[in-house]
Amino acid sequence: MVSVVLPLIIHFEPHYGQTNMLVYLGICSLVGSLTVVSIKAIGIAIKLTLDGISQIVYPQTWFFLTVAIICVITQLNYLNRALDTFNATIVSPVYYVMFTTLTIIATAIMIGPGQDISSIASEICGFITVLTGTIILHMTREQEESNMQKTFTWFIGEDLMKDVENEHLILIHDSDYLER
Repeated sequence: MVSVVLPLIIHFEPHYGQTNMLVYLGICSLVGSLTVVSIKAIGIAIKLTLDGISQIVYPQTWFFLTVAIICVITQLNYLNRALDTFNATIVSPVYYVMFTTLTIIATAIMIGPGQDISSIASEICGFITVLTGTIILHMTREQEESNMQKTFTWFIGEDLMKDVENEHLILIHDSDYLER
């Protein structure tokens, strides 16, 4: 995963980040899947420590804690960039599906080939359910937004802007806009 994240951050983000949301969301989702795997390892370490086998002395525990902290910070940074640059109604469902997909893949890699067929089938059914629910929610949101009253915005001249919203006229004025 790191071999995919680094080229995205180093090469693609500076060139395509402002125009393609999949760059930010790809970074965020890949790093997020590493976060999940790291937190899983920390959870196992906590469980073993509570069972009497202290994991604090092992460097692996501190490694996964460091990875989790770095990944969470990176994930939030790129998610905020995506939300600042693109519309949240588009970013949220795409991020949700990408994050879920990559987390399932990372978890499958971590657990390895020891899973039985019923466990794999359950994960696939769960993923399809999440994907279908996200699509339905997104479609419903679009229908609700189209039923709402529209806001009209237009420019008079070059600088003076008027908004008509709910049958009220809002005139934005400033001495700089009115005097030439």
